[in-house]
Amino acid sequence: MRMWLVLAAALFLGAGHAPDALAAQQTQPGFDLAQATGAEMALPDSDRTAIRQVIERQLQAFQRDDGAAAFSYAAPGIQSKFENAETFMDMVRQGYQAVYRPRAVQFKDIISLEGTPAQRIIVVGPDGVPMIAVYPMRRMLDGSWRIDGCVLVPFRQSDT
Repeated sequence: MRMWLVLAAALFLGAGHAPDALAAQQTQPGFDLAQATGAEMALPDSDRTAIRQVIERQLQAFQRDDGAAAFSYAAPGIQSKFENAETFMDMVRQGYQAVYRPRAVQFKDIISLEGTPAQRIIVVGPDGVPMIAVYPMRRMLDGSWRIDGCVLVPFRQSDT
């Protein structure tokens, strides 16, 4: 099974099922966590900055409980799946506490997931447990970037 399909299944199994989806993704045959920590992707600095700004703005919107703003940074496929900001925020609150209410955020590299840029971030959740958040990104027709999902994987000391 292709890596992207495994990530998509983990991301889109539905509101309230994110932890189960993550567990399935981590044990899925053919899923290689090394691909979530792969080689850095070559991108112009302007794209790196734009990607970081979109993710930062969504994290800030989560902090303000501004569902409309947070939802606006999601790619069309994510918006279509969750249909509205309220459903999207319910999913984030239930399954993504580490990005919904992080104690700390540290941006790392942008890796390639089958040719798609994915920003890696170390987040420390409200429970004090560090995780790696992997954000696949999608470039829109107007050249802007949107968040095309988020996968939380266990932090390893080698991720520093």
